[in-house]
Amino acid sequence: MGPAAWNAILGPQGATRRLGADRTADFVVVGAGFAGLSAARRLTQLQPGARIVVLEAGRLAEGAAGRNSGFMIDLPHNLNSDDYTGSGDDQAMIGLNRQAIAFARTAVEEYRIDRNYFDPIGKVNGAASPAAHARNKRHAQYLASLGEKSEMLDPLQMYELTGSRHYISGLYTPGTVMLQPAGYIRGLGAGLVAQGVEIYEGSPVIGFERQDDGWRVRTPGGSVVTPRVILTVNGHLESFGIARGRLMHLFLYAVMTPELNGAALARLGGRPRWGITPSDPMGTTVRRIGSGQGGNRIITRTCATLRPNAVPTRKDLNRAAKVMQRKFDQRFPQLAGMQMEYAWAGLLCLTLNGVAVMREIEKGVYAGCVCNGLGTTRGTLTGIGAAELACGEESAITRHFTAEAPPRRLPPKPFQKIGANAILRWKEWRARDE
Repeated sequence: MGPAAWNAILGPQGATRRLGADRTADFVVVGAGFAGLSAARRLTQLQPGARIVVLEAGRLAEGAAGRNSGFMIDLPHNLNSDDYTGSGDDQAMIGLNRQAIAFARTAVEEYRIDRNYFDPIGKVNGAASPAAHARNKRHAQYLASLGEKSEMLDPLQMYELTGSRHYISGLYTPGTVMLQPAGYIRGLGAGLVAQGVEIYEGSPVIGFERQDDGWRVRTPGGSVVTPRVILTVNGHLESFGIARGRLMHLFLYAVMTPELNGAALARLGGRPRWGITPSDPMGTTVRRIGSGQGGNRIITRTCATLRPNAVPTRKDLNRAAKVMQRKFDQRFPQLAGMQMEYAWAGLLCLTLNGVAVMREIEKGVYAGCVCNGLGTTRGTLTGIGAAELACGEESAITRHFTAEAPPRRLPPKPFQKIGANAILRWKEWRARDE
């Protein structure tokens, strides 16, 4: 719901290329987000010359890939915890996350993607209260125990960075890459097409069934017969009858300012590019982007609602937009009342036990799904892993994800919806200024 603002600020794309006839391929990838395009790229590396078809229901970067906050994070970032700390495998996960970032970096270099769309400037965990500052201190100690560097910023440093006096401290970590996610996805798609990968947009997969030793993948305009199907559709695994009753469909919301003019930039102050994640996972994420990324703008993201049918409501979006306007005004009183140009919803998929679904579903069908709110990094990893499984390759990525337990079953939908949204509202209230 709402426009994919990251895509909109880059201007129109070229004409849509739809699948309009029956054909054959060595691999069919369903979904052209971070996971799907990463899978396609990994296939080109493992099997040069293979016929690869990618099918996307919408346009590139119009779905979840163009609706996230653009943080490609290397460190533990568990949204189910109070301070992002994960489980006992955090050290291994950091290594895998950095492998995903390196994979993306080489794609940027090889496909000559605009470097403004892949900005390795790190991020800051912002704290607006003593309790949040204490959480940042604990997180810094935990990172130090893992051998990871961080730097605590004081109120003046936070003001000099952001132009906001809202924050009393911030924990800077250097490994996060700040993406212009739509620009990166567009560039990845263009690079793959130049390598011979066939990407069809406006071509939703409406089903697939066995045919001889392979599969026939159907779209409204035609079908593709292939021995191997890779599903990179995140929570829409349920749409194909897979992992039903085990996936949580969570909507997050964001708003974006119009391009700030000279007077607004002068009032704002601060540096031209930065990213703030809240010390409390239910707090407010804020980014400032520059002219090379689609204009001088501020993005604000907060609020969450669980919708088991994976459909947001206008009421959800309107409520979130009002909350985010208040959060923006609170942080930037010098710009208070500025009307946002864009407001949108983005869909996440989580599991109760924080696992992905990256495995062979049945012979010739592979899943690289369920990012648990970490779509840029985790999506890249599950896409790579699904491609490796489809080619019979073993790696640290495939070993990690195939060793995970299955997703835990969720409570019945009425209890799931009412209970989860009550908890989310309570956590949102508890986070308040964060």
